Amino acid sequence: MTISAEESYQTHILQGVSRTFALTIPQLPPELCKVVSNGYLLCRIADTIEDEPVLNAQQKQDFSQKFVQVVAGETDAQQFSQALHPLLSDSTIDAEKDLIQNTDKVITLTHRFNPRQQAALLRCVRIMAKGMAEFQQNSSPAGLADLNSMNLYCYYVAGVVGEMLTHIFCDYSPEIAKHEPELKKLAISVGQALQMTNILKDIWDDLQRGACWLPQDVFQQYGFDLHDLSAQQHSSEFAAGLGHLIAVARTHIHNGLRYTLLIPKHETGIRRFCLWALGMAILTLRNINHQRQFSSGQQVKISRRSVKATIITTNLATRSDNSLKLLYAWSTRPLPSEQAVDLDKLWAICNQQIAEIL
Repeated sequence: MTISAEESYQTHILQGVSRTFALTIPQLPPELCKVVSNGYLLCRIADTIEDEPVLNAQQKQDFSQKFVQVVAGETDAQQFSQALHPLLSDSTIDAEKDLIQNTDKVITLTHRFNPRQQAALLRCVRIMAKGMAEFQQNSSPAGLADLNSMNLYCYYVAGVVGEMLTHIFCDYSPEIAKHEPELKKLAISVGQALQMTNILKDIWDDLQRGACWLPQDVFQQYGFDLHDLSAQQHSSEFAAGLGHLIAVARTHIHNGLRYTLLIPKHETGIRRFCLWALGMAILTLRNINHQRQFSSGQQVKISRRSVKATIITTNLATRSDNSLKLLYAWSTRPLPSEQAVDLDKLWAICNQQIAEIL
């Protein structure tokens, strides 16, 4: 089968912008691999706009809106990239600069997908761009006001991606679509599991950039003020707050396992795509839990050996629900009531925000 230049570029650039997704996405069936890769790259373009320090708030908002219009087919992709690319600083990695410069190739593929797939991609980009812009404008080294704010931030940058994937999976398989209502609700939690893990791992790296995505109210429960946050000064109070968030993230990972078990056993590629990400998140959270005094993301980053072990053990258990439950047992241990996740409340909050954006 002949592979188009746009598909070849997409495969190539995915390796440059994300080693993790370049590893997990190819596990999907070929019909899904192409559209999910495209969806990830669209999200990465939106993320690159928000992360570029040279752009001011108004420029970020303008470029984000233009990019949404590009995805919708209302604005020319080349004009967008020609305007944005020269403004990118050395803070943006070369692979992301290349991605911006070749936005038209990514968009060409986007517009070849079926209507439901395109609608899922556009919805994701629209919600993500709007939400990220709001949070980036109000980011602070003193953290977010409360856990609800953290939940909403996680939704904008990851939960909405889980929803996008669910729409795509349900379009691909009528058998998966039978569980669509439950999958959509759990998808938000899956995204939060992965994003909370990244937030906890990157606390100190984010702080160096003047941002913190931790919730003030959680740490105040344990007597710690996030205004005093410092990689050089740790306290038992801060460690207790961190433990609380690790427990919350663990509950979201459990929901991620519930999500995966709703995928038919014969869809091994989709299951592996989900399980590899969840497995790596569990190992990262364990590292953080055992080293709550860490001062750099590198100190709690999982090794390549651990990644390989996760892949091997998960692959052996992919078709067995009981084996997977045993393998992911750490995420299913009972939690104190104050650390439990109210999925219905989370769902309601996110849907309220969706209604305001769309």
